[in-house]
Amino acid sequence: MNKIAIILLVLLGCTRSNITDTSINIIPHPLDITKGENHFVLNSRTKIISGHETEKEADYLASILRNAFGKEPGIETKVKKGIHLKLNTEIADITGDEGYILTTSRKNISIESATTAGIFYGIQSLRQLLPPDFEYNPDIKKSATINEIKITDRPEFPWRAFMLDESRYFKGMETVKKLLDQMALLKMNIFHWHLTDDQGWRIEIKKYPKLTEVGAYRKNSQIGGWGSKERSNKPHGGFYTQNQIKEIVNYATKLHIKIIPEIEMPGHSIVAIAAYPWLGTTGNKTEVPVVFGKMSDCLNVANPKVIDFIENVLSEVIELFPAKIIHIGGDEVKFDAWKNSKMVQDYMKKESLSSPADLQIFFTNRISNFIASKDYRMMGWNDILGGNVHEWQKAADVKVEQSLAKSTIIHFWKGNIDLASQAVSNGFDIINSHHIYTYLDYDYKSISLKKAYSFSPIPEGLDEKYHSNVLGLGCQMWGEWIPEISDMEKQVFPRIAAYAEVGWTTPSQKNFEDFKLSLEDMKKRWDLERIAYYGRLEE
Repeated sequence: MNKIAIILLVLLGCTRSNITDTSINIIPHPLDITKGENHFVLNSRTKIISGHETEKEADYLASILRNAFGKEPGIETKVKKGIHLKLNTEIADITGDEGYILTTSRKNISIESATTAGIFYGIQSLRQLLPPDFEYNPDIKKSATINEIKITDRPEFPWRAFMLDESRYFKGMETVKKLLDQMALLKMNIFHWHLTDDQGWRIEIKKYPKLTEVGAYRKNSQIGGWGSKERSNKPHGGFYTQNQIKEIVNYATKLHIKIIPEIEMPGHSIVAIAAYPWLGTTGNKTEVPVVFGKMSDCLNVANPKVIDFIENVLSEVIELFPAKIIHIGGDEVKFDAWKNSKMVQDYMKKESLSSPADLQIFFTNRISNFIASKDYRMMGWNDILGGNVHEWQKAADVKVEQSLAKSTIIHFWKGNIDLASQAVSNGFDIINSHHIYTYLDYDYKSISLKKAYSFSPIPEGLDEKYHSNVLGLGCQMWGEWIPEISDMEKQVFPRIAAYAEVGWTTPSQKNFEDFKLSLEDMKKRWDLERIAYYGRLEE
């Protein structure tokens, strides 16, 4: 090779022009795509054109381009050539609340929507039209050629959620922000934050400081799987201050993500009982459990002091989370503690409650009324409807005469799918998170990428008139066996991308083979972000 050729190769390595492929590798796949013949060249001189109403979205796009070019792009109001962000309420029938129209031509890129959320999601699609490495290495001079295209897009479901359980293993603010960034890129709009459970209380409650002084720390941790005698032989702990919660909520809000906190009750509450033993039903003192699974004690819902405690906790939680929904858990309550308590049995007789399941519904309705008094809405796992969901429950214990408040959002996770259809036909809104399709703690043999992609939130055979009551889906990263961040990432990625497409893309536009091709670009991004996805070739 001669010297001139070597010099040219060096120069090409330092000054690179990236050209996007003619295929459209966007996840989730858009509703409609029309291609043209021209192209737009994006470079460091490209301006953003935005009015005051899209100022936040313009700032967000500017931060993306700053990462790419190493300099702040100009944001203008009257320049003709550049990236235009436009609010247009006249296209609401086309875009809905979160959709957008993205158009590229020789001189301009236009992102148009009836809402700022739609503008934001249009930006995410624009990002994915660029080469996967475009937002990285700002020291390298670069440009990108974007082929002429028109994308008209809107989501299939309004609820597209990812849940992180931090009660088992605390992950910290930077990890949560990184997850929120990836959710935003995939157009997911709900972060379901599981903050309390038997093995850890992760949110500061000022009125009850022992919840974190005691409940945020445990002496040891079970490892090796369910029923294992192995232990980590090291303590674990951590929690979020209220100021940290506010910072994360504000961060999510900029990404058009609502955060729904989950505060478990009346079961999965041993951690609270460890901090304040008078909350329990059995009267036994306990430590924060080091093993995972269902515990025998639960909150004594017959004790007025316990109800006061719950309402005081929820009052502080409501002040921190503006999304108007509080998840109260409500799953896997072991009824033996209530059945063996004279106080609880006397309370049940007084209120004419015939079964422990009726008591749980009675209690849940009381909490629902309190949450509603704050102009919030209650959400809970489908156990709160009563009925025989678990194989270990006795038929007499789950006999139900009480009716759950219809304002409740039912989070379906377990039982025959007919239970979900029944809830919808009875007037409830539901989120479908059927565990055999959506639990990210399950290994890839149990839930492969293809199986995750095949999931439909609409129960099979559900009458079309009830489809609007199925708000969407959630995918759940339960935390028992993910002590390290890399453990979590390998369970979440790449399956989260499949769930994102399930929630956004209309079924007629879904294609698993096309999705896998688009996923290759997404994996390149994850490599650059140092996200340890499943199947990644180790260096």
